[in-house]
Amino acid sequence: MNKSVLLGALAATVGTAGIAYAQGSTTLAAVQERGSLNCGVTTGVPGFAEPDGDGVWQGFDVAVCRAVAAAVLGDPTAVTFVPTTGKTRFTALASGEIDMLARNTTWTFSRDTDLKFDFVGVNYYDGQGFMVPADLGVSSATELDGATVCIQTGTTTELNLADYFRVNGMSYEPVPIETGAEAVQQYLAGACDVYTTDRSALAAQRAGFETPGDHVILPEVVSKEPLGPLVRHGDSEWGDIVRWTLNALISAEELGVTQSNVEEMAAAPGDNPEINRMLGTEGELGAMVGLSADAFKNAIAAVGNYGEVFDQNIGESTAIGLARGLNAQYYDGGLIYSPPFR
Repeated sequence: MNKSVLLGALAATVGTAGIAYAQGSTTLAAVQERGSLNCGVTTGVPGFAEPDGDGVWQGFDVAVCRAVAAAVLGDPTAVTFVPTTGKTRFTALASGEIDMLARNTTWTFSRDTDLKFDFVGVNYYDGQGFMVPADLGVSSATELDGATVCIQTGTTTELNLADYFRVNGMSYEPVPIETGAEAVQQYLAGACDVYTTDRSALAAQRAGFETPGDHVILPEVVSKEPLGPLVRHGDSEWGDIVRWTLNALISAEELGVTQSNVEEMAAAPGDNPEINRMLGTEGELGAMVGLSADAFKNAIAAVGNYGEVFDQNIGESTAIGLARGLNAQYYDGGLIYSPPFR
C-alpha cells in the first residue's frame, strides 16, 4: 500500500472512531435519562461506606460516587447506593444493575481481563492484615498455625490467606462469611481466632468496637491491595468520565483547589492554566467526554479534593485514624498521582 493510500485509510479509520465516540456513552445516556447514578458500594464499612443515622450514605468511597454524580448530573445527591457483597458486586456491575462500583475492590489481572471490567484508577493503596484479640497472646501472623480465620468469600482476601499460610507452612480453618458486619459479629462472638481483610477495613471496624484496645492488628502486610472504582468493559467514554472525575479530586489537592475556594477560583480564573482547564474556564476538557465545562468543578465543590475526602472520612483526626502513608500525594512520598489536565 502506498503512503497516500495508507494515510487515507488511517484518516477514514480515525474519522469513523471519532464519529462513534461523538455518539456518546451508552452508560452516560442511561444515567442522564434516569436522572441518577446507580453506584455499587459495600454493605457497610465505617469511614468508607455506610448509611448514617438518617439513612444517608457517607464515606470515602461514597464520595467518589457523589463526585461522579455531580460531574454528570450537577447533583451529588442524585445517587442510588446499591449495597453489594464480595460475591454479588461483580454480577451487579456486569448485569447493568449498577453503573459503577466504588467498593474497596482490588485491581487484579483477572478482574480487569477475564471478568471484563475496567479499573479507572486507585483511590486507596492497601494491604491485607490480621486482627486478633489481645489476650490471644499473638504478636505475629507467623504464630497463627492452626487458627480459625473469619474470611469473606469471593474476595482476593480469601486467596491471599491460602497463599500466605501455604508459603509459611501453616494450616488454618476458614470460617466463611458474606459481609463485613457478619465477620465482626462472628469474630467478637469468638467463632474465629482471627479476622483477616484489608488493613484499612480492620482499622475501621475495630474503631467501632466497645473496647478497641482489646484487639490487635498484627504487623504483617501480606498482599498488595490497590483499591479503586471500576466500570464495565466496552464503554470507554463512561470509563473516561469516572477516571477523570477521580483524577480531578487528586489534582485539586495537588493544585490547592479546595471545596471552600473552588467556586471563587472558577469565577475569577488565575494564571495557572491547568487549574483553569480542570475547572472549565479554559479549553474544552468537559466537552471531550460529553460533559459540561464545569463538570469537574462541580465534583470538587460537592465533596472536596482528595485530601479533604481522606481527612474527613478516614484520616488521623477521625475514629478510624488512618495515616496517609502510601496514600499521600507523590510529592509527600506517597503513590497518589494524577495525569495532567491538558
